[in-house]
Amino acid sequence: MKLSHWLPCLAWGRQYNRSSATQDGMAALIVTLMLIPQSLAYAMLAGLPPVMGLYASILPLLAYAVFGSSRTLAVGPVAVVSLMTAAALAPLFPAGSEAYIGAAMLLALLSGLLLSAMAFLRLGFLANFLSHPVVSGFISASGILIAIGQLKHLFGISTSGVSLLQIIPQLWQGLPATHWQTLLIGVFSLAWLWWARKRLKPALQRLGLSAQTAGNLAKAGPVLAIIVAIVVVSWLQLDQAGVKVVGAIPQGLPALALPTLDLELAIQLLPAALLISLVGFVESVSVGQTLAAKRRQRIEPDNELLGLGTANLSAAFSGGFPITGGFARSVVNYDAGAQTPMAGVFTAMGIALSVMLLTPLLHNLPHAVLAATIIVAVLSLVDLGSLRRTWRYSPQDGAAQLATLLGVLLIGVGAGILIGVGLSLLLFLWRTSQPHMAVVGQVPGSEHFRNIERFAVVESPSVLSVRVDESLYFPNARYLEDRISELIATRPQVRHLVLMCSGVNLIDASALDSLETIVERLQTAGVQLHLSEVKGPVMDQLRRSTFLESFGGQVFISQFEALKTLAPQVTQHTLRPVNPPATAQPAAHRKSL
Repeated sequence: MKLSHWLPCLAWGRQYNRSSATQDGMAALIVTLMLIPQSLAYAMLAGLPPVMGLYASILPLLAYAVFGSSRTLAVGPVAVVSLMTAAALAPLFPAGSEAYIGAAMLLALLSGLLLSAMAFLRLGFLANFLSHPVVSGFISASGILIAIGQLKHLFGISTSGVSLLQIIPQLWQGLPATHWQTLLIGVFSLAWLWWARKRLKPALQRLGLSAQTAGNLAKAGPVLAIIVAIVVVSWLQLDQAGVKVVGAIPQGLPALALPTLDLELAIQLLPAALLISLVGFVESVSVGQTLAAKRRQRIEPDNELLGLGTANLSAAFSGGFPITGGFARSVVNYDAGAQTPMAGVFTAMGIALSVMLLTPLLHNLPHAVLAATIIVAVLSLVDLGSLRRTWRYSPQDGAAQLATLLGVLLIGVGAGILIGVGLSLLLFLWRTSQPHMAVVGQVPGSEHFRNIERFAVVESPSVLSVRVDESLYFPNARYLEDRISELIATRPQVRHLVLMCSGVNLIDASALDSLETIVERLQTAGVQLHLSEVKGPVMDQLRRSTFLESFGGQVFISQFEALKTLAPQVTQHTLRPVNPPATAQPAAHRKSL
């Protein structure tokens, strides 16, 4: 395989010019201003020292720029993955301890190895097991759980727990101990950030600024909140009055170091690392594909796996924790005009300069401001209306989405997503175990065949045409046998049964055994089985067995050819229609064709 396949940077690097560099630089400036407070906040959300958020925003961005295929995806710490990190590590070690930090780096290492291995083995399809309703329910529940979990920092009280059943009672019990100075800082920060998110851009436009300039300045709202909060805390010495602040942050770039290499701990963290990898990959690919489509570009899932894998490996060796592509940050990167992954490289340089020069200034940054930053960011992820829309369209998918949402809120992150995935798979097996099967007839004057219960069609008393609208495999093989026996029992004149396979994409070994059983039963009843409209891959499968030689019937290229051969009088319209002549029912009364 060509080296350029695994190094997309070679493609855009050859065409890189000053114009692209200028646009990437401007986008990087805006994303850096957005990423600094988010990195600090999401590290705190993960139960880690805030500086680790900055560490996780340097080398990982460089690695993704080399191996990732999206031109505008912005990687780094994100809320959902930070929550999953905390959920995996909180039961094992005290938050912020040396053991906790080492385990977070090990979790990043495992995630990086898993993603990289999936890339080389082309296992990106595993992420397909996370259906859109499950992912939507998971993200909405995570947003609610994160927001409520951050209230402890706004009230200045201590709580712990990984579900609402654990967090809410502790919050209620801790309310009498609310620290009022902390609460005031948190409420004002929350109000400002919420207003800036919705209203600051229009307000700046009314002052005469262009839409782009106003939008870029509005993105710096969290930075202004941080600056004002630091000034107020320093001026009034609120840290001495009990307001919790970030404290001393190491100055300088992170030293390269090995994460904790503990085999027993690695095995214990492996399930969490796999979930983090899959969720992070799904989120990144969804965002990357959406943004790429706007510019008629495309991304390669294998490259995304490798890009995210190397980014997490970089985080593991540079004092970081698991990261992935962020939705809001990537949209900002795109809107700011980023042309290539060099925007990520410039962002990493900006974060590196901040770590070297600005960290002493962050000593008096209140935890309440970071909590407000998290709350405003994650509430934009909550979409409870999606549950109503999904349920209206498909109650089964709605049930999986609701189960995921309630599982995350009431049990925990890992359990919630496993419940959603498990229920989705069970509902899929249940749906496909009873496939839709329709007796079809010829539409007069055409070669088309439609359901006899929905259209005025022509049938032959000696030929029964049955359309199967599902692949045939082990969950529905027995149902196929029972349904055909039932149809034959009610039609004593039938001498031929044609199984219309236009909707069949697979016939597995169990279904093949059932077809052989059906052939034996039909022959005992004096009926011959035939197949029509068999797809090429399915036909290739059947040729690898002895079924085609032994079943005694024919395989027709179309249902019309089958009826023309077995009952030519029907195709010539000499048979009186079984149903009264009428046009097809109105569309409002038809569920499917």
